[in-house]
Amino acid sequence: MWKLFRQFKEATKDDNFMHHIESIEVIVSKILSFAMVVVILVAIFDLGVLLIKELFTTEYGEINRTLFKIFGLFLNILIALEILENITAYLRKHVVQVELVIVTSLIAVSRKIIILDLEKTDGVEIIGLAIAIFALSISYWIIRYSNSKSKY
Repeated sequence: MWKLFRQFKEATKDDNFMHHIESIEVIVSKILSFAMVVVILVAIFDLGVLLIKELFTTEYGEINRTLFKIFGLFLNILIALEILENITAYLRKHVVQVELVIVTSLIAVSRKIIILDLEKTDGVEIIGLAIAIFALSISYWIIRYSNSKSKY
């Protein structure tokens, strides 16, 4: 009888410990969410300042030079929004959603390709980016396929 009581007491301690760990995970996730919102707001402000500066100081027809920088900032904000979505999805379901992580990675690699300066880039880097896109695309397809199969 006492042995059963001690086992129950130990299990209760383990459950209590796990509850504290989950509480800490939630607090850390909320802090990360708040920090990401601050990062997004600062990035939007930075983009706004750059847009205003470029619109009023760049000569007509010369904005193409800074267009890639502007696209890069837009995509940085989009990546930050995706990371915030990853964090909030974790807060809702307490599960890392692999599909969201892969989409975020695809956006990040796409950003790299969009702002890539081909004159300063060697072939190995381009091949590496191509392999990364291929691997992420296959991973995304597998996840989507397995998710669609599990719904039926």
